[in-house]
Amino acid sequence: MASTPTVMIKTIFLVIIFVSFTISPATSTAPEDCASESANPCVNKAKALPLKVIAIAAILVASMIGVGLPLFSRNVTFLQPDGNIFTIVKCFASGIILGTGFMHVLPDSFEMLSSLCLEENPWHKFPFSGFLAMLSGLITLVIDSMATSLYTSKHAAGIVPHNHGHGPGNDVTLPTKDGDSGSAQLLRYRVIAMVLELGIIVHSVVIGLSLGATSDICTIKGLIAALCFHQMFEGMGLGGCILQAEYTNMKKFLMAFFFAITTPFGIALGIALSTVYRDNSPSALITVGLLDACSAGLLIYMALVDLLAAEFMGPKLQGSVKMQIKCFIAALLGCGGMSVIAKWA
Repeated sequence: MASTPTVMIKTIFLVIIFVSFTISPATSTAPEDCASESANPCVNKAKALPLKVIAIAAILVASMIGVGLPLFSRNVTFLQPDGNIFTIVKCFASGIILGTGFMHVLPDSFEMLSSLCLEENPWHKFPFSGFLAMLSGLITLVIDSMATSLYTSKHAAGIVPHNHGHGPGNDVTLPTKDGDSGSAQLLRYRVIAMVLELGIIVHSVVIGLSLGATSDICTIKGLIAALCFHQMFEGMGLGGCILQAEYTNMKKFLMAFFFAITTPFGIALGIALSTVYRDNSPSALITVGLLDACSAGLLIYMALVDLLAAEFMGPKLQGSVKMQIKCFIAALLGCGGMSVIAKWA
């Protein structure tokens, strides 16, 4: 079951990448300066390389700290997953993910797909960013729903008759209501963790690629600090979801590892492609713009529906107005923090 949503989402993103690379040369007759190096005095490849290496190390450490903190919270008494403090921290992290979608990823997509380096028709005639974000949210909903249904059907098929001798098949041993509820909730946590990680990974590779490809040292210096905070807080949100999914230690490690290395990998890839990759080339603008739009829709859906709404409508918060207020303030602070960081990244 676990592989079904992952395979579907990967297929969708691969199709988008293929389509974007296919249509970009045919639909973009950009001005000559769009494919050339900028005359910006801050552009210096020799000085930019050491800064990129520093960025790889700093972001890797920040990502590991962010995603690792929630995973070790079971060893801290006041951060137990069923405690109030953990719930408040989780709402804060959910606000960060929501802020990432609205304040970082979606605006970047709009900016790229409305660039003057792209042809007027069709890129300036239709809001592709909003359309793809909406479509991505709906597709995430379908995958979320189908994965749950598939698991529920598989779980129900595992119910076997248990004869106590009172007649053939008179008694059937059924899972208890609490057991069913617990299994269904665990499934939700696992689907959420898996889909959320995929959306964050795609976004992380894209921002890493952009940082690695640029030679603007003025931009890189500000991005290093901003992306360290960005990845650390985003990792906290993902780490909380991984913790609640109750995976094996190996799966937890792998999910945390892949999150931590994606942005550094994107930076390294950007460095390797810096001779041929241009941020303002039509192919780059279209590909990254489409991926950002899809990632934004996924992150916004996950933050609002699977994280915040599920938490606020759950029995724990519904039974305490005081906790609702605390969690709302935490989510607001998370969104606010990412909004401030959006000034630099």
